[in-house]
Amino acid sequence: MSGHAKVWHLLPAPDATAVRQLARAAQISEVVAQLLWQRGIRRADEARCFLFGKLKDLLPPHHLAGVDEAARRIVAAIRDKRKICIYGDYDVDGVTGTAILFRLLRHLQARVEYYVPRRLAEGYGLHADRLRQFHAQGVQMVITVDCGIAALAEAELAQQLGLELIITDHHQSRVDDQGLVLVPPAAVVVHPRIPPGHYPYGDLSGAGVAFKLAWAIAQQFSGTTSGRLPDDLRQILLEGVGLAALGLVADVVPLRGENRLFVRYGLKYILEHPIVGLQALIEVARLHGEKRLKAENIGYHLAPLLNAAGRFDYACLAVDLLTTTSYTQAITHARFLEKLNLQRRQLERQIIEQACEQIERYWQNDPAIVVADTRWHAGIVGIVAARLRDRYGKPVIVIAIAEDMSMAVGSGRSVRELPLDEALRACDGLLEGHGGHPLAAGLKIRPDRIDAFRKAFNHYVARRLPQGCPPSRLVLDAEIPLAAITPALMRELEQLEPCGEDNPAPCFLAVDVAIEQVRCIGKEKNHLSFMAVQGGQRFRCVGWNMANRLEELQNASRVCIAFKPDWNTLNGRNFIELRLSDVQVGSTPQLV
Repeated sequence: MSGHAKVWHLLPAPDATAVRQLARAAQISEVVAQLLWQRGIRRADEARCFLFGKLKDLLPPHHLAGVDEAARRIVAAIRDKRKICIYGDYDVDGVTGTAILFRLLRHLQARVEYYVPRRLAEGYGLHADRLRQFHAQGVQMVITVDCGIAALAEAELAQQLGLELIITDHHQSRVDDQGLVLVPPAAVVVHPRIPPGHYPYGDLSGAGVAFKLAWAIAQQFSGTTSGRLPDDLRQILLEGVGLAALGLVADVVPLRGENRLFVRYGLKYILEHPIVGLQALIEVARLHGEKRLKAENIGYHLAPLLNAAGRFDYACLAVDLLTTTSYTQAITHARFLEKLNLQRRQLERQIIEQACEQIERYWQNDPAIVVADTRWHAGIVGIVAARLRDRYGKPVIVIAIAEDMSMAVGSGRSVRELPLDEALRACDGLLEGHGGHPLAAGLKIRPDRIDAFRKAFNHYVARRLPQGCPPSRLVLDAEIPLAAITPALMRELEQLEPCGEDNPAPCFLAVDVAIEQVRCIGKEKNHLSFMAVQGGQRFRCVGWNMANRLEELQNASRVCIAFKPDWNTLNGRNFIELRLSDVQVGSTPQLV
């Protein structure tokens, strides 16, 4: 099966004197100081804020444009007993943001309901037909979560219907031919990048924006615009921090600044004081014995369960789970999501296998990959596109064609050098609709236009990347001997948590390593395991989805390994194991 090699880049060691000065000024170890320096954090105040920031350091909501006006209107609607509908997106960010606002408004005894569109039947965004239905049902205010910033026509319709529309979102807005931002004519728009530059944390997720609005509502409702909120509202907002952390990690926003505070304290609160729905989700994900949650626990365990609901048109069930007060209902929902996620994984494997057959027969040499099939599930194509992008190292769009050939729905993932939203905009004339981010986007297209779209998309990518997509770059923080991997080092590394986008977990290089007991592991034997031996030190290494390297490594006498050390538990015993990022055969690494 095709793949693409990673190029290894070992970061140069920073000046030792500068590192010592940073360590002394920030009162941290030199190990942590070096890792912070390599992440661009080079002042003591920045280091202390990054490592020791408090939840109280979150910016008050009034810093976010429009949020106070939105809160004022919502509080007025609550007191006037007007009917409110929260309209959220079906991914984890939208579902958690919807839950944050619904839980608060329900507590404030608002006449509130929520709606999440069905991914397969309706697709992403605010829909005109649904607005008309809300109007017919007596809804008077609609609050969007994680969607709506591109809904120009729908906002005009809301005006015509007399619906008070409040848009909260963080996605890319539409622009006109001169590049000017087009803002929907809603009653209020709350967006961290509109107007540009007004908010210092423009990477706030949809759930983060919803939390800021909830905070402002709590302030205005209680008359407490500064200082400590009443205990009941404070408790709901603390629970909202945990929900926001789920959305932030799942939406892969940079874990710096305010986002880092949300995730750091949200993970702690989820583990120590979970709401009923998260308690059930943690049990189903088998994380209830963990002493500490990491961002990767969300990414690999909790978020896939919640996302499975939206992939199979049960997104409202995920909101039900996060807003119920009944443990019986919560555990029933969580177990159902577990079944959906297992089904998702099976479909994902099937689609990947079928897509790879197509690619290697027809499209392997194209600048980008566009594959389509009537057998594929529209709710799974996004995650398949991500897997194929990682495998082939180029932009990928996977399209599910409806059986009746009436419409096709696609999802794409791109490389950093090729903004996908701009590429789709260049192909706009061939599409029925599209939207998203530079790295991920969705589209609708008529099946008879797929071939023309493939040609246009590849032509655009070839012009933008005439030398092709550069190889994936694996950044290594430092070369260390295996003897340096100790519990003391692990305690140092834990200070950098939560790790994720823009704050990756430290990755190390070990050279001239002997390996033993090379084998495949896992139910499907798709993972790799071996023992790494160097200077009398031995560590178990695990390479997820690296079973294709088995034969190569079985014949290797010496290797260089790129790895992230982590704790594992087996039979009640804690031990350090090395999670492989890549392996090179030979005693000396090839670096760029």
